[in-house]
Amino acid sequence: MTIRVDDRFPDVTLKSFTPEGVQEVSTAELCAGKRVVIFGVPGAFTPTCSDTHLPGFIARAGEIRDAGAEVIACVAVNDAFVMGAWGKAQNAGDEIMMLADGNGDFARALGLEVDLSAFGMGQRMKRFAAVVNDGIVELINVENGPEVGVSSADTVLAAL
Repeated sequence: MTIRVDDRFPDVTLKSFTPEGVQEVSTAELCAGKRVVIFGVPGAFTPTCSDTHLPGFIARAGEIRDAGAEVIACVAVNDAFVMGAWGKAQNAGDEIMMLADGNGDFARALGLEVDLSAFGMGQRMKRFAAVVNDGIVELINVENGPEVGVSSADTVLAAL
């Protein structure tokens, strides 16, 4: 079942590539006592994700934080090394946590897995954006196709 507003955000262990190496990140710990904006993309280095989705959140990160988000995180069904390289290539810096859902466990827990085998990408995550407040979903916007509309930084900022 797909996650909905007022649901408890699932506790899944994601990975982050840091200067100290690959670190585990529990979504429950990430969201505990904080307001978090988390958005998911089908894949790092893919055209729409790299040209529009992630850059929008990087550009609006300060405004999103000013509107009350303590953390902004991007997650994709890629490994931590790819997510780290993508964040570096996009100049995400410390603005956006780049989180890896290497096996798609998070995508499945959210009910947002999508089969992109026809494009040679295998099982991935639908494009989405969420606002989570102390572990409870306040907003969940899922795209119906490849576009960036309801999951954009502008849409999330307007909702905050």
